[in-house]
Amino acid sequence: MNRLNRIFCIGETLIDFIPVQKETALENITGFERVAGGAPMNAAIAAAKYGARAAMLTKVANDHFGDYLISVLEENGVDTSYIVRSDEGETGLAFVSVDKSGERSFHFYRKNAADLLLSADEIQSEWFHKGDLLHFCSIDLVESPMKQAHIKVINDFREVGGIVSFDPNVRLPLWPDETSCRHTIRQFLPLADIVKVSLEELPFITNIDDEKEAIASLFAGNVKVVVLTKGGDGAAIYLKSGETYEDRGFKVAVSDTTGAGDAFIGGFLSELASYGAAKEDLCSLIREHHRGLLTFANASGALTASVKGAIHKAPGKQHVLNFISAGRRPGFNG
Repeated sequence: MNRLNRIFCIGETLIDFIPVQKETALENITGFERVAGGAPMNAAIAAAKYGARAAMLTKVANDHFGDYLISVLEENGVDTSYIVRSDEGETGLAFVSVDKSGERSFHFYRKNAADLLLSADEIQSEWFHKGDLLHFCSIDLVESPMKQAHIKVINDFREVGGIVSFDPNVRLPLWPDETSCRHTIRQFLPLADIVKVSLEELPFITNIDDEKEAIASLFAGNVKVVVLTKGGDGAAIYLKSGETYEDRGFKVAVSDTTGAGDAFIGGFLSELASYGAAKEDLCSLIREHHRGLLTFANASGALTASVKGAIHKAPGKQHVLNFISAGRRPGFNG
């Protein structure tokens, strides 16, 4: 691991309430388990568990849930020194229901969430350096001080030559309507070097049904790399220069897909950091290491989907490597 590369994750930290009962409508669930959540936080924890220097950029409420979130981050090796604690706002909550295939639906309580209140003037440009990686998602891009904080951090990364990663992670219940969600995602897409998108999200974001055309449309602005995740069918990397690399993934018994996509991108970015990724050689590095990047990221996501709930219960790096060594995979193309 190149100890100079750091992975900064900006955005929401919240509490997921995972149902005790599966295959039950949310209104009929009688018991929940409290776990730490939020896609950027999940990605930071996954990256840290795999040996990366991961740090969280957010604002956390001075309440008991906020204390819990900080403790979970620290227990998993994520740097919390950049987090602002505040009496303004409360910790966001998400109630989750899980169907028989492990897929989820959400109901959010985030109108006064503290993370949305992080402002641009609470971010210091000197925190970031060449070789650092930034990862962000779309939930905290609703109109708020946090949206402006994202813009500042992204601009700071462009100035120092850092690598920017964007996972739209579409959660429509948090948006006024589908149009505003799609518009904001498309506004931020060209600002990233790497875009990670799921097969289900692709037609929504692009408004294009043809998969190849939809992927091609994502190569706007600064985008050099598109990572398409396909659930149980693995993932593929597309480069702006035209190359495609595909890994068919791992077959596991799915318990809960919560955090699986975040574990995937956390694994992908931690491996990039371990190779000493730099903005100017990002594509050449991916050409050289595409097999290892996809294999590790797919294994990370698959193993996380095989356990219930919290990302911090997900496997460590050695567990992932052991899983890969066991050879439980249908094949690789590329």
